[in-house]
Amino acid sequence: IDILADKLGCRVDKGKFQGLYNQVTYKDNKLFLLKPQTYMNLSGQSVKQLAAFFHIPTQNIIVMFDDISLEPGRLRIRADGSAGGHNGLKNIIAHLGHDTFMRVKMGVGEKPKGYDLADYVLGHFSSVERKLMDEAAKTAMEAIRMMMAGDVDKAMNQFNRKATQQS
Repeated sequence: IDILADKLGCRVDKGKFQGLYNQVTYKDNKLFLLKPQTYMNLSGQSVKQLAAFFHIPTQNIIVMFDDISLEPGRLRIRADGSAGGHNGLKNIIAHLGHDTFMRVKMGVGEKPKGYDLADYVLGHFSSVERKLMDEAAKTAMEAIRMMMAGDVDKAMNQFNRKATQQS
């Protein structure tokens, strides 16, 4: 979100909706960037509050989140769908009452044995993984820009590949 905000010339620093947000104009459209400040498993509260306040239809929402089933740096774009076991997505679906929002999954890799899941996903990446994650964040920004333009299928076709295949 911070990389996207930087490219759009804003900061996500206004406190409301149990999160930090900002509103910018992108290609004559209002765009709201939100970073929930709840626990991840409760992020639906924040998303619902912002969507309700600004009357944002569910199908116009893009959620970006980590995914331990994808290797670090790999992206997977979806137009809609189930939570796939992700508790944050389950909560967003429960609060919105629909699963018809777009999503950008960013792979963080499988947690090592013996690690607590929360500690793992909130932990630090190796230097190699950090480089993959930084590149994936930039790539995700491009995918999100396509999705905002209504080209979800194009984004899925272009970015749903292994990290080493993305350009």
